[in-house]
Amino acid sequence: MSVRIKVHNLSFRYGAMEVLRGIDFMVQPGDFVGIIGPNGSGKSTLLKNMAALLTPSAGEIILNGKDLRRWPRRSLARQLALVGQERSAGFNFLVEDVVAMGRYPYQERFSSPKEADRRAVERAMHLTGCYHLRERELFSLSGGERQRVILARALAQETPCLLLDEPTSFLDLGYQVELLELLQSLNREEGLTIIVVMHDLNLASRYCGRLLMLSQGKIYACGMPEEVLTRDHIRSVYRTEVMIDPHPLDGSPQIIPFAAGAALRQNHGCPKVHIIGGGGSATPLINELVLAGVPLSAGVLTVGDSDWATARRFGLEMVEETPFAPISSARHQDNLALIKGAAAVVLAPLFIGPGNLLNLEAAATALEEKKPVYLINEPPVEERDFTGGRGIELYRALIEKGAQLITRAELGQIARPEEREGN
Repeated sequence: MSVRIKVHNLSFRYGAMEVLRGIDFMVQPGDFVGIIGPNGSGKSTLLKNMAALLTPSAGEIILNGKDLRRWPRRSLARQLALVGQERSAGFNFLVEDVVAMGRYPYQERFSSPKEADRRAVERAMHLTGCYHLRERELFSLSGGERQRVILARALAQETPCLLLDEPTSFLDLGYQVELLELLQSLNREEGLTIIVVMHDLNLASRYCGRLLMLSQGKIYACGMPEEVLTRDHIRSVYRTEVMIDPHPLDGSPQIIPFAAGAALRQNHGCPKVHIIGGGGSATPLINELVLAGVPLSAGVLTVGDSDWATARRFGLEMVEETPFAPISSARHQDNLALIKGAAAVVLAPLFIGPGNLLNLEAAATALEEKKPVYLINEPPVEERDFTGGRGIELYRALIEKGAQLITRAELGQIARPEEREGN
């Protein structure tokens, strides 16, 4: 069994309120699709349309070549199983009886369960870790236990496609991972097609092969997790600033939120600052200025360097140089181009060697272009120079030409130019 689902130009209204608009995407057999987006973006409404619980106002959903509205309910229940947000039941059934309800598409009216039904129910309870609860009453269970029972009922349907609406809610961390590992295993080993609404972006990134990001009822982005979960997308859709780091085990993008107001500050004329660093010297400066909402660029940074990793984590525009190579003339020119587009330059307390003297010359060029240049000299340059004195000479020349020595504590004033002007 396999399913192909085509959602074409789908729109949906609750009365006069349009909730979904112009939704277009495809689900192929064996896909693991995560639907993400902020509250009110239409995630659950889209899933309910795909489960035929709601009828589109416009457009269509095609399941295996046939409009979803033309499928008989029993036939559709052999293709799609739904785990919704509702965890309760109208009656206080035994757990085993609740799971057995998943077999209704295969049973005639008033018929007794067959051996295949019993096997499917038992397997579903074992898979979801609720077999030991089989003789308990549903109302006696915790929210997390009920969640697993409802999932077991859906798995007992033995459909080629599973729709889930926030299945990890009510589950503690261990069971969240256990559930998603189970879904991933069923997807990879048995070809089960999975479409899941998720709030947790990090779990969605780790377990979903493809993500659909909704915003205000429309598709904002669709693709692989690394294509969808970008700082720009998250800033626009969730209105918050984040760092993005690769997961240490599988490399999937992991989201670290911070300073929800930082994105808003960037839209109020805060001047762009260019940071010159290397060797970890710029990392604390980048962290502080990003948290203050200051738009940044950086360079020249060596690929793999800790400052490079920090700039990459924040998605900064930067100039990169090959590891173990001196700054080339081409990269130096690229650095000058970024400086030209900045309102100010900060020279971090980097270690100075023959290979990065051009970074100091770039700061000198900024001064020639009448841009403010700030130097952080902690530790002092005499302890950081490994050029036989040439670096010290260039550094002192920057001060003579007007570069301002500031402390780390004074760095925040760069984000608040009105304070400097007031002083």
